[in-house]
Amino acid sequence: MAGSRRPPPAFGGPWTAPVPEPPAGTADRQCPLFPLDTVLVPGGVLPLRIFEPRYLDMVRECARDDRPFGVCLLLPGTGEQDHSHHARVGTLAGIRDFYTLQDGLLGITAEGRERFRVRRTSVRDNGLMQGELAILDEGSAVAVPEAYSVLTQIVQRLMERVGGNYPGHGPDDLQDATWVGYRLTELLPLENMEKQVLLEINDPVQRLQRLLETLPRFQAGQGAG
Repeated sequence: MAGSRRPPPAFGGPWTAPVPEPPAGTADRQCPLFPLDTVLVPGGVLPLRIFEPRYLDMVRECARDDRPFGVCLLLPGTGEQDHSHHARVGTLAGIRDFYTLQDGLLGITAEGRERFRVRRTSVRDNGLMQGELAILDEGSAVAVPEAYSVLTQIVQRLMERVGGNYPGHGPDDLQDATWVGYRLTELLPLENMEKQVLLEINDPVQRLQRLLETLPRFQAGQGAG
C-alpha cells in the first residue's frame, strides 16, 4: 500500500478537482468499498489479488448477487492497515473474471463502471467498509475536438498493444472524448494523485486539456508506458 507521497511535479493545478454535489434526485446506492493504492476509471481493467477475509467476503457477495463494489484511492500517507482515509470520488467495479493464482490465492479481474461520490460510510462487523454512494452522470457524448487529435492517435497506438483487454471497444470509441480521456488516464504512467484529479473532472474536454498538458513530459523521454 502507499506510504508517504510527494505532490506530483509539473502537472499544474490543485491536487483535487472540484466535484459538485450531485443534483437533487440523484439515486443513491449502497455498495462495499475497497480503498486501494490505485485509481480505477470507467471502462478500466483492474486485476486484484484477494487475501484479506473481509475482501474475500466482499467478492463472494458481489459474485453471488451480481453486484459491483466501489474502488477509491487511498490518500497519501495512509498506513497499510488504515483504509479510512480515501478519496471521496471513485469508480464502481464489476467482477469480470476470477481465478486461482499460482500462490493459491484468489485473483479477480474487475472492470470500471460508473463514477461515484461517497456521501457517507459505515463499517461492518467484519471490518468491510460500506458506502452510501451518489452515482455521477457522465452527460451526453462529446466528440474529440480536432485540437486533441494527437490524443486519439496515442490511444490508437496503445490499443494496438493492449486492446485485447477491452473486448467491447471499437473505432467509434476513438471519437468519444470521455472514452479517450479515461483510457489515457488509465494507461499513461501518471502519479495516482494526477489520475485522481483527472477522474474527478466532469467535463471530458477539460480532461483532454489536462492530459495534453502532460505530453511534453513524455516526449522528453519518459515514454507512454
